[in-house]
Amino acid sequence: DGGGGDGGGGGKGGGGGDLIARSVSETRILGVRVGFRRSSCDCVCLQAMPKFTLIARASDGLHLAASMEDEKDHRTLDQQKNQAKKIVKQLGPSSPARMTIEAGASSFNYINQDGVCFLCLVDKTYPKRLAFNYLEELQKEFMKLYRDDVQGASRPYAFIKFDTFIQKTKRLYVDTRTTRNLSKMNEDLNDMTKIMTQNIQDVLGRGERLESVVNKATRLRDDSSKYAKNAKYLNTQALLRKYGPIVAVLTLVCGMLWWRFR
Repeated sequence: DGGGGDGGGGGKGGGGGDLIARSVSETRILGVRVGFRRSSCDCVCLQAMPKFTLIARASDGLHLAASMEDEKDHRTLDQQKNQAKKIVKQLGPSSPARMTIEAGASSFNYINQDGVCFLCLVDKTYPKRLAFNYLEELQKEFMKLYRDDVQGASRPYAFIKFDTFIQKTKRLYVDTRTTRNLSKMNEDLNDMTKIMTQNIQDVLGRGERLESVVNKATRLRDDSSKYAKNAKYLNTQALLRKYGPIVAVLTLVCGMLWWRFR
């Protein structure tokens, strides 16, 4: 009996041990899964960060500084870097001060002010407000350091040392969920609606200067507005032709009745 009791106790103990072991295994598996999901989120967030940054002189497209990328990123970004070079080359005196240019799953954002263009490449899902905040920080620091030296620069990447500040600032914009970045995204959202958005094919496809593309878009928008006004006028005229005689007759009859029975 004692042996049976021990055996039963051993059986219970063994069952408890199996349960504990199973729980530990499930916890470990769950831990791996949770860890994997966090890692995936981090990867998504890293992919959304500013991928490439270029600073160029607006008058001739001379590259003044740029972000240094890893060898792997450098190879995958070759085509987009060439597009960025063409964009700054097409800038002119009447080009928009701020613009977003969509290119597939990515978009270029730039600030063109005081003779210098600050451009960055981000995923299209990256918040536009943060992309322009990032460029504004670069613009403020670069112009503070090199404003008087920009026009005298004669060789490409004369201010390549500025990459140190670019990398430091870029790290602040890696995670869009930080309190700092969430706060920035809530600032002046109305300003973002005023920034023109173009497609990369429209900007580079025909080799036109950027201001020419913008002028055409503006004219098209103005023509659409004129068409809407003309359509409204024509609709009014059609209603007058249709119901005008009826209204005139009714008015005349009412007038005669009023005159007769007043």
